[in-house]
Amino acid sequence: MLKEGTKKVPFFICTLNLFHLSLHQQIKQTMAKVNLDKHIWEGWTVRDFINDLEPTFNQIQSNASSWGNKGFTTKEEVKKWCMENQPYYKKYIPDVVNYFAEKI
Repeated sequence: MLKEGTKKVPFFICTLNLFHLSLHQQIKQTMAKVNLDKHIWEGWTVRDFINDLEPTFNQIQSNASSWGNKGFTTKEEVKKWCMENQPYYKKYIPDVVNYFAEKI
């Protein structure tokens, strides 16, 4: 029974809100696991690599449809792109890849 002054909300909206909350919590947990201050190579930290790559990553994702490509759709694509575009250090950095993979 509803209290006076409350509205009945359709089930699909409640389900969508729970899904969004769950997805937000998952992203938050993954981001908590990314150690931004971890030293990678010659003074470069995870944060430095992310800061260097992020503008290009964001541009690729936001302009994907206008450029005729689909942007990044898998973690494997992100991993390959990160390794090819990281300055100086061309090896796999899990924290960097995980950071960007959460954004796709």
